[in-house]
Amino acid sequence: MSTLENRPNTALVVVDLQNGVVEGTHERDAVVANVGRLVERARRAQVPVVWVQHDDDEHLPRGSEPWGIVPEVDPGDAEARVEKRYPDAFEDSRLEAVLSDLGVGGLVVAGAQTDECIRGTLHGALARGYDATLVSDAHTTEDLTPWGAPPPEAVIAHTNLYWSNHQAPRRTAGTVETKDVDFGG
Repeated sequence: MSTLENRPNTALVVVDLQNGVVEGTHERDAVVANVGRLVERARRAQVPVVWVQHDDDEHLPRGSEPWGIVPEVDPGDAEARVEKRYPDAFEDSRLEAVLSDLGVGGLVVAGAQTDECIRGTLHGALARGYDATLVSDAHTTEDLTPWGAPPPEAVIAHTNLYWSNHQAPRRTAGTVETKDVDFGG
C-alpha cells in the first residue's frame, strides 16, 4: 500500500475534464458520462473529489470557456480545485498539499488527455508514494495520428494495458472499469 504515512484515504482525481481539452476527443460523451458516475459514487461514499484544471495562457486561459469544466459534471463548492501548468498534475501545483490535508494516499484517476496529463499524473503519483488506479473507461484523448501517434483507441488501450501491469515497491497501480470502482460506501 501507499508509502505515505498516515494517509489512509482515497480521492477521485478528475484531470482536465475541460471544454477545450475534451472537445473532439475519442468517445467524449461516454467518458464524460463515466466520470459523472464516478463523481456521484464518490460523493455518496464521502470520498473527496479533486478537480484538476490545466491553465495555459494561449489555449486554456484561466476563466475562459475552454478552461471551464464540461457542463455535464458540476464540481461541488466544497470540492478542491487545483490549477496546473504541466502534464504531471503534481508538478508546481498545490495538488500534494490538497491531498495531504485530506489524508489521501490512494488515487482513482480519470479525465484527459490519456497520452499527456493522465500518464504524467499517474507516474507522478506513483513516484511520490501514492497508490494510483486508472479508471480504464473514464479517460480519453484526441486524434494525434497526423503527427505520427497511434489512433486514440490504441493510445487508450495501450495505457490501460501497461498501467494494469505497473508495479512499484509498497505501492499499487492498476486499472478498473467505472462499474467496478468501489469507494466503499
